[in-house]
Amino acid sequence: MTAATLLVLACLAAMAQPLPGTQPLAAEGDLALEMVEGIHRHLDRETAAAVAKRPAPDRARFRKIIGVVDPRVPAPVPVLDAAVGRPALVAEGTGYRVHAVRWPALAGVEAEGLLLEPLRTPVARIVALPDADWTPEMLAGLAPGLPPASQFARRLAENGCLVLAPALIDRQHTFSANPRISRVTKQPHREFIYRMAYEMGRHIIGYEVQKVLAAVDWFAGNEPSRPVGVMGHGEGGLLALYAAAADERIQAAAVSGYSGPRAGLWEEPIYRNVWALLREFGDAGVAGLVAPRTLFVEAAPGSDATLRAFLMALGVKSALKPAGTTPKARRAGFDPAERLRRQFNQLVEFTQSVVRRAEVTRKQFWASADAARHRRYLWEEVIGKLPEPSEPLAARTRRIYDEPRWTGYEVVLPVWPDVFASGILLVPKDLKPGERRPVVVCQHGLEGRPRDLIDPARANTYAQFAARLAEEGFVTYAPQNPYIGGDRFRQIQRKANPLKLSLFSFIIGQHQRTLEWLASLPFVDPARIGFYGLSYGGKTAMRVPPLVERYALSICSGDFNEWIWKNTSVEEPFSYMYTGEYEMFEFDLGNTYNYAEMAALIAPRPFMVERGHRDGVGIDEWVAYEYAKVRRHYTLLGIPERTTIEYFDGPHRIHGVGTFEFLRRHLRWPR
Repeated sequence: MTAATLLVLACLAAMAQPLPGTQPLAAEGDLALEMVEGIHRHLDRETAAAVAKRPAPDRARFRKIIGVVDPRVPAPVPVLDAAVGRPALVAEGTGYRVHAVRWPALAGVEAEGLLLEPLRTPVARIVALPDADWTPEMLAGLAPGLPPASQFARRLAENGCLVLAPALIDRQHTFSANPRISRVTKQPHREFIYRMAYEMGRHIIGYEVQKVLAAVDWFAGNEPSRPVGVMGHGEGGLLALYAAAADERIQAAAVSGYSGPRAGLWEEPIYRNVWALLREFGDAGVAGLVAPRTLFVEAAPGSDATLRAFLMALGVKSALKPAGTTPKARRAGFDPAERLRRQFNQLVEFTQSVVRRAEVTRKQFWASADAARHRRYLWEEVIGKLPEPSEPLAARTRRIYDEPRWTGYEVVLPVWPDVFASGILLVPKDLKPGERRPVVVCQHGLEGRPRDLIDPARANTYAQFAARLAEEGFVTYAPQNPYIGGDRFRQIQRKANPLKLSLFSFIIGQHQRTLEWLASLPFVDPARIGFYGLSYGGKTAMRVPPLVERYALSICSGDFNEWIWKNTSVEEPFSYMYTGEYEMFEFDLGNTYNYAEMAALIAPRPFMVERGHRDGVGIDEWVAYEYAKVRRHYTLLGIPERTTIEYFDGPHRIHGVGTFEFLRRHLRWPR
């Protein structure tokens, strides 16, 4: 080697020296993306192990996680759906008539579909559920698309059953929009409703199960001695299974086109995402809620063997009749799109009414002043709690910056098997022997990296705030959070939710380990560690410090909002209802914790909001409305000086003026 090459290698080796007291970091490659992949591996193992850890299935708990929580309309009775030129009697078949009907389910929400009524006393009452993209007319043989053998609604009617066949919300995206504000999406109708409902502890699954159970209510109130069954295919098969699990009045259920292990639930459509489903139930646990009642599972709908066994389970002993002739339709030009529009709009409006009541619901939830209880509920029931970090605290570091006033080290900290924390530590060079300095943990936003908070070339949004604070004498640490890698990180949420976990379950553990390590450094004051994050880092500021009490204060920049409206509004263009962040929604958050409630869990520690007037994540009016509740809470505690908000004339970025003064004052580090 030449002397110049040797000199370069020597300089690189000197630069890569570890922080004293740590092991050298030799890892190459993209640590951020490896972090995401490690979390995936961890979740894959937990999914495989979930079966052995499940508790005994609980029906009340099952109803809650699928969103069957609202009172149904009492004593529902189907009414004929007719108008001038649109008769309610839509067809006549062999031994039965077909009527267009609707029946009430929830306040302002009706089920609509077909009633197939035998001409003699019914032998059983059945709810027949099509796949989401099928119509009740297809199940009754009144519309093309299904072979006669799969038209199980009419087969059951031909065999003397009273059959209600409701229309389901389909997978098209015609109405997933708000033209009034020029917002159009390609979200399937089921996902559009799922998003807003999930945030409010409801679900498209739960809504449609409620429609099934409203039919069961009518059956039970009409002729309680007659047996009741449900049969469905595809999405209807899922609903048949879940309805039977939720309500013991259903004597038998037949499920087709929906079976198999649920380990791949994260790859199914997002509107099947159910909080804690794999951890607490799985399909076996759901089926266990049906037992000892009868459950049939088949691949294709309406086989003679299944129909025969299903009817026998309902006490029908007569031989199965062969398929009759196709019923004669009596209405021409029927368009199911208008029915779908009504069904869709009713569920949107019902969910929006839940959103409008949410503030009162949260006040009732918070009637107890027990902060420890609320902290525990947020962690365990909304975010999802993992065990404490289990790997030995063995930091690996390498020096990557040598600036006039500070030195920077890249850091990797093990947390759980395959899961690690990483970031960049900036250490001021003017530290005196034995001196302990305050630390500011500086958090990047979506798709960000720690260097974005340090390097001048990346300074536009973050204004080099980690480096600037280090130049003021703070120790700073910029963690890598795992919301990076596009859809790959969002899939973490898909895998985590059915295990009663979320992306922030892992982020919290990473910050626990980070603070444990920072507190062990001889130049750090463990009592003076603050948090300051922008955008997704602001989301972190609202979720981690409330639960990780080692943080002495928290600053939320570019994210604080009337968060529930932000997630569920269909009237504002900046709502997450119209963006690609499908992982944003947290189950039942709207009834338990808005940002004011999260800030209440930070109190009595200092808390600050930084808000740019031109920041498109929200509007000043919403931010001010939600922050007013924070201010009131701190004032009632007698500590109004520990909270503030700073507005500045700017976009979505770090301003770093009032926030820096807040850090100096509350971390006791004057300029």
